[in-house]
Amino acid sequence: MVHSRIFNEGLDKNPGNFAPLSPLSFMAWAADVYPQRTAVVYGDRQISWQEVLRRCRRLASALTSLGVGVGDTVAVMAPNTPPMFEAHYGIPMTGAVINTLNTRLDSRTLAFMLEHGESKVLLTDTEYAKTIAPALQALDNPPVVIDVEDPLGPGGERLGKIEYEAFLEQGADDFAWQLPSEEWNAIALSYTSGTTGNPKGVVTHHRGAYLNAIGNIVTWAMPHFPVYLWTLPMFHCNGWCFPWTLAAVAGTSVCLRRVEPEVIFDLIKRHRVSHFCGAPVVHNMLINAPAQLRQGIEHRVKAMIAGAAPPRAVIEGVERIGVELTHVYGLTEVYGPAAVCAKHSEWDQLPIETRAALNGRQGVRYPMQEAMAVLDPETLEPVARDGQTIGEIFFRGNITMKGYLKNPGATQEAFAGGWFHTGDLAVIDEDGYVKIKDRSKDIIISGGENISTIEIEDVLYSHPSVLEAAVVAKPDEKWGEAPCAFVALKDGAEPVPEEELIEYCRQRLAHFKCPKKVVFGALPKTSTGKIQKNVLRGSARDV
Repeated sequence: MVHSRIFNEGLDKNPGNFAPLSPLSFMAWAADVYPQRTAVVYGDRQISWQEVLRRCRRLASALTSLGVGVGDTVAVMAPNTPPMFEAHYGIPMTGAVINTLNTRLDSRTLAFMLEHGESKVLLTDTEYAKTIAPALQALDNPPVVIDVEDPLGPGGERLGKIEYEAFLEQGADDFAWQLPSEEWNAIALSYTSGTTGNPKGVVTHHRGAYLNAIGNIVTWAMPHFPVYLWTLPMFHCNGWCFPWTLAAVAGTSVCLRRVEPEVIFDLIKRHRVSHFCGAPVVHNMLINAPAQLRQGIEHRVKAMIAGAAPPRAVIEGVERIGVELTHVYGLTEVYGPAAVCAKHSEWDQLPIETRAALNGRQGVRYPMQEAMAVLDPETLEPVARDGQTIGEIFFRGNITMKGYLKNPGATQEAFAGGWFHTGDLAVIDEDGYVKIKDRSKDIIISGGENISTIEIEDVLYSHPSVLEAAVVAKPDEKWGEAPCAFVALKDGAEPVPEEELIEYCRQRLAHFKCPKKVVFGALPKTSTGKIQKNVLRGSARDV
């Protein structure tokens, strides 16, 4: 229904009553209100908000001199260092789109991304020259290369004609950047993992980035001036929008080039880090690090954990080492986290095992996301709130992507029925909290029974000798398929016989759910640290 005429006539948008939502406005606010507060720490270097804004303006100005403008793509291949943080502002200030590249990818995949995204400029840390050089050689129209030489990095060959700091010197301190003319304009291009075929390019917009950046603050109850440690790669969903979040609370980014427990615990002590984020593999690394590394940390640290379903043992373990955990869930297509296991104060009185079970749920939608539901994927009708009936997780709202770049078919399929289809299978309980059971392709159907691989993995992770576990389907003559477990043991752990581990599961699960086979050894992972179940499925056929 159209608004009544009296509420429209002469009441138009104008610069005095409307501005497009963009996270770029947070940088201007932080630099204006808290110009001398520390924005970025890296090694012994500290950069104020005023100085960061100046550097971002110089970057935007220098990029503009190369012809970069609205709708162009600028790619960045860098670890969590100041140039990567600055790129999240300097690139969009030109109207261009930032494409952060996964530093763990191979040359062929990177060449695809640079070509598919039509990158005009590439900022690349010299550490990755050996990977980037072949990617550039494979392109008919390679981007202009700006080398980033980090004095704290290992160095490497320069591939371009100018280094980042010299490039900034070509820019102007007073570059007159503006908010986008339309908040629906693209701000970032992020590529999915691409475990089958080429990765898809996820296009996100200024409005969604603004809202999810604020959603992080509300969801985590972040105060002003947090000290945030960059354990989460900024290349991953633009660091879950936290480069923009931190400006909105005038926080401090403690940059970290490599995720190493000794360095992490040292930085937490030295800078009194208050917040950090990471996948289960990062938290697992900290749990299993030598206890002496944690000595001297006397303040409470808050962490966000995300993943399809972090094992309960990880959630329990993080709490035991003094970290207060918040569990979030999302995908690249929803800017990173778009759901949270919102805590209730009465949970604090419950035993740790019960709290871990409650906190292990994927939870409810972010405040800035319009809806999250568990629906029948065929009818799009809600499933029963019984914690048993499996459906698919769907999102809709402002923190959902524009779509897949140059892929209208995949975009249409992803948004069929007016919802974004995640492909994650889950149940929803009577409280309205969602709990993932599996990816649609990972569910095991054995003798007509649906078996959640995640449920089995949770049990395996609870074994004191198990570091990592993954369960996939193995062909079975009698049942069609049956669970097969792949397990990596902790360093120094005593070998565990296969039969003992299967019996351990039988004591805790219905027998039909237990692994019929256990394979020990290192688990293959994607470039973002996710266990490659597609690889394990192939292995399971041969064991």
